[in-house]
Amino acid sequence: MAVRNETRVTQFILLGLSSDPDLQLIFFVLFLVMYLLTIAGNLLIVITICVDSHLHSPMYFFLSNLSFLDLGFSTVAIPKSLVNFVSQSKIISFNDCIAQMFFLHFFGGVECFHLVLMAYDRYVAICNPLRYNTIMSRQVCLLMVASTWVVGFIHACGQVLPTIQLPFCGPNEINHFYCDAHPLSLLACTNTFISENSDMINSGILTLACTLIVFMSYTYIIYAVLKIRSAEGRQKAFSTCASHILVVTLFFGPMVFMYMRPSVSFDSDKLISGFYTIVTPVLNPFIYTLRNEKVKKAMKRLGCRKVSSL
Repeated sequence: MAVRNETRVTQFILLGLSSDPDLQLIFFVLFLVMYLLTIAGNLLIVITICVDSHLHSPMYFFLSNLSFLDLGFSTVAIPKSLVNFVSQSKIISFNDCIAQMFFLHFFGGVECFHLVLMAYDRYVAICNPLRYNTIMSRQVCLLMVASTWVVGFIHACGQVLPTIQLPFCGPNEINHFYCDAHPLSLLACTNTFISENSDMINSGILTLACTLIVFMSYTYIIYAVLKIRSAEGRQKAFSTCASHILVVTLFFGPMVFMYMRPSVSFDSDKLISGFYTIVTPVLNPFIYTLRNEKVKKAMKRLGCRKVSSL
């Protein structure tokens, strides 16, 4: 026991995406540009929806929350990666590593449930349009969003608690660009069967359950849309849901692959996990604004208001 305490790992080394200096510089520029776009795009959506009274409805309330979650999700992973790309020392302390893992799963878990709420919102709007304002009242929306944060916190605790109980006595090189449960468990100097299966059950079942609920919601939505007589009405209903379906596919697709399989490590895992932590948050603002006339008009009004004030 004394030997284990003396050799206990207090810091880790994040190996990142590549050890090639030229590739690291390319990744640095790519990550920096995408992170700046993520901040600018999602902040613009949050500010526009908060300022413009025309967008004070449940649909846009959920959209602004999604943008805030994307900001948090990418901020947990990218800044540390940017530092590591241009630094010789790629060290992260044990506590910082655990904190990063917690907040990644916290924001990721909240976003999973939030996408389910957005699917439910579209289901009520299309399948029960006359009761929409009653069902999706402001109090109900606030309660549902608050519940996603609570469940996300519970999910993150379920990921972190089994991991921090593992003994780490070397090696300390994490084959990833951020801390996650599976790469960490590979470094534990004990049997990690319980920890790895807890990770797969917790994240895997969460992702699969959310995916199935969204799929069921859109099954009912498509059935309701097909019953609309006018072609224009069907097209409008489908266009309302198209953006959300695309976002759900981009977010849940890689996550299902990552967590709904045995704990096997592939080099491609780093690129796949980078897709939903980096690529999806930067694409979401473009997906929603380019396909939504109300948001584009609101942004124009915000721009005109800013110019006139100057």
